[in-house]
Amino acid sequence: YPFASQNTRDFYNLMDVYLDAVFFPSLDYLDFRQEGHRLEFETPDNPESALVHRGVVYNEMKGAMSAIHSRVWDRLGYHLYPTTTYHFNSGGDPEHITDLTHEQLLQFYRRHYHPSNAIFMTFGSLPLEDIQTRIHEQVLCQFKADEQPVSIADEKRYYAPVRVQESYPLNEEDLSAKTHHVMGWLLGRSDELEEVLEAHLMTNVLLENSASPLMQALETTDLGQTPSALCGLEDSQREMLFVCGLEGSEPDHANAFEELVLNVLERVARDGVPSERLEAVLHQLELSQREISGDSYPYGLQLMLATLSPALEGVDPAAYLDLDPVLERLREKIREPDYLPGLVKRLLLNNPHRVRLSMQPDRELASLQEKAGVERLERVRQKLSEQQKQKLIEEAAQLAERQTRKDPVDCLPRVGREDVPADLSWVEPENRSANSPFVGYGRGTNGLVYQQVIRALPEMNEDETFLLPLLAYLLPELGLGSESYLEIQERQSAISGGLNAYFDIRTPAGLVTPGNSAEGIMVYSAKALARNAGKMTELLVSTSENARFDEHQRIREMLALLSSRKVQGVPNNGHGLAMSAASQSLNPVSGLSYRSSGLAGIQKLVKLVGEISTDKQALASLADQLAALYQRISAQPLKVLSIAESERLPELRCAWPADWLKGAAGGAMPGKISLPEKPAESGLAWQVNASVNYCALAFPTVTGQHEDAPALTALSGVLRNEFLHSAIREKGGAYGGGASQNNGEGVFRFYSYRDPRLGETLDDFRRSIHWSLEGGIDEAVLEQAILGVVSSLDKPRSPAGEARHAFHSDLFGRGHEYQTRFRERVMALQVDHLKEVASKYLLDKPGCVAVVGGDQVATKAADLGLSLKRLEV
Repeated sequence: YPFASQNTRDFYNLMDVYLDAVFFPSLDYLDFRQEGHRLEFETPDNPESALVHRGVVYNEMKGAMSAIHSRVWDRLGYHLYPTTTYHFNSGGDPEHITDLTHEQLLQFYRRHYHPSNAIFMTFGSLPLEDIQTRIHEQVLCQFKADEQPVSIADEKRYYAPVRVQESYPLNEEDLSAKTHHVMGWLLGRSDELEEVLEAHLMTNVLLENSASPLMQALETTDLGQTPSALCGLEDSQREMLFVCGLEGSEPDHANAFEELVLNVLERVARDGVPSERLEAVLHQLELSQREISGDSYPYGLQLMLATLSPALEGVDPAAYLDLDPVLERLREKIREPDYLPGLVKRLLLNNPHRVRLSMQPDRELASLQEKAGVERLERVRQKLSEQQKQKLIEEAAQLAERQTRKDPVDCLPRVGREDVPADLSWVEPENRSANSPFVGYGRGTNGLVYQQVIRALPEMNEDETFLLPLLAYLLPELGLGSESYLEIQERQSAISGGLNAYFDIRTPAGLVTPGNSAEGIMVYSAKALARNAGKMTELLVSTSENARFDEHQRIREMLALLSSRKVQGVPNNGHGLAMSAASQSLNPVSGLSYRSSGLAGIQKLVKLVGEISTDKQALASLADQLAALYQRISAQPLKVLSIAESERLPELRCAWPADWLKGAAGGAMPGKISLPEKPAESGLAWQVNASVNYCALAFPTVTGQHEDAPALTALSGVLRNEFLHSAIREKGGAYGGGASQNNGEGVFRFYSYRDPRLGETLDDFRRSIHWSLEGGIDEAVLEQAILGVVSSLDKPRSPAGEARHAFHSDLFGRGHEYQTRFRERVMALQVDHLKEVASKYLLDKPGCVAVVGGDQVATKAADLGLSLKRLEV
């Protein structure tokens, strides 16, 4: 149960709430029916209507298991761990969630949620004595030690490999090349640091990039389309798991796939790998040890979660974090030519606890499962006595009454506006001049250097805007100059922590309402240990200037991989894709995002990959188009960014080629782009391979420059927390729902996530608007919304992340002054401000609807007045 705060009072408030929630929860029966599962009549007070299963977790896991990767992982664990807890789906198999009773939940809680089974971790500057005293007084003193704490045994080992073939539901006409093959090995304990690092060493040697022997074989084989997204090492469980696999294969390729993998392992065990490759892998481990991360998740929590598994086994977490001594021992070991071959033999080739799982698609399976479920519920309904029917009706009414009751939130400890720091923290560059594109930030990076080359984007036509995300994805994967992509992959691994490229297109900061103009950049980004900074600079310059597009087969393979990842990721990002589809008709920037990266872009990518997989001329033409766009970007003005300890900045500045910097200086930065006003469809229903829905409703508003933007941002938090959580999750049964104001695009968006409903959810979105104007917002609600917005503005980042955020905010005209002004407006908000913007931008406005889901979407699209589209894969 992780939590973090930079505010002392807030931290202790959170701690009090978490200790109470974990060790003294109510676990009420009605809450179990709401959050877990329940049996109800489809019309809750009509015993003649059909029986249905409802519940938040039930719908969540239906959505989670719509993703094929989730199914493959679940079934692989089922077979690799036949006797331990990892045999089971930790989130709950939807087929069996409905078997759980409230009493069983209580029994499980009493057995497992005892302090004797708990690990308490903290990170930060607060006095440990105060924290420990609080834990003792609130929890420990109220329990007696459990003489038999819960423990997990080592898994019973197989004496011979296991081979399994199963099916997954896929509602497609063409099921060819849709089978997934994976192989998994159970390895050693995750609480043995040296064993863990050895397993990582072996995994990275085999799979780190396209130059790695096993990854290269999986990428280039004709047995499937792309390597499995599950390839790698799982070390968070008691015993580690190594996985490799192929997607886009055929059922009868299973034996050939296994033979391919074993042949590669045997070759590595026989011939070894070059010592430079082993050094590069150790370099990656050293880099990960040194890096102070924390941009997406607080650094302290990352450290805790990284050491949680060994801590549960009684290992000192601090000792587990000290990698240097183990890395030194590994450096000695890799000098022995037999070390890596011996590792591959011991952990994989001579390890009989291996499972080969093949998951093939079945277009009838989903309908058969649904039919069986309906028939099972009908049999239950037929057997219900009048007394049992009445009980179901009464429990449904009790839950409905419970859901309308307002929780007594006054009992919760809170912070107020007075606890918010007065000033917004901001990082300024230490090395910058008007005559140079170089910008340097001095930060405590623990011996790492972060660098970026930033190019302005040129004017682009519609075809080029679609190619832009493909180009950004491909650039780190291509050869440079005379070097092949395999050589560049090895070079990246040896000198850097990886190189990536991305683009950023935004509405100009000066506009208060979105127009046709936009600003954009292409960014080439890398990090390295300080000793490799010069080589990293050379690599970045070369990537931004000398990428080669003649390796056509490589382009085809990587775009096939991208297409597969995009399609497989739809169930986990359905709400984002629905919001993109709903927003695309409201302004050109939103439309560009939808056509390049949204469902329209995914559909176009799938079609493109199909064309270039069979037509060499089409592939060559695409490569030429990508090269032409790349050359246009390479001719644009640039800036370079370096982030490191202050004393390193002068040396880093000199490492950039002076003539190169001088020749690219001047000109607009970011690049000015005119986006066409394209006729867009309003009201879309996208049918995808999913068993739940994702709904969105979008309204045009204003950008962050406008005086109404702070109120719209706070309003989104109010609607999310005070109305939509109850209506969409608690009453509607979706896993989540909410609202957000996109100040970059000037769009206000409602959304739901893993939702069993469609039209009712869209109605709830609009009802929330009326609620906000009919007395739903009071001073206490407003204050919590303000604190939520400010906390997102004041979000802590890593030392390098703070510099990157400041640089790119400044670059787009959204720097310290802009954000300080926005923050001050947020702090000054009153209830009337939120009501004004709700009435002005949302009330009785038509809005734009989009829904994403499975068969239910196809069935109800016409009734909802939506145009039906199907993601053809």
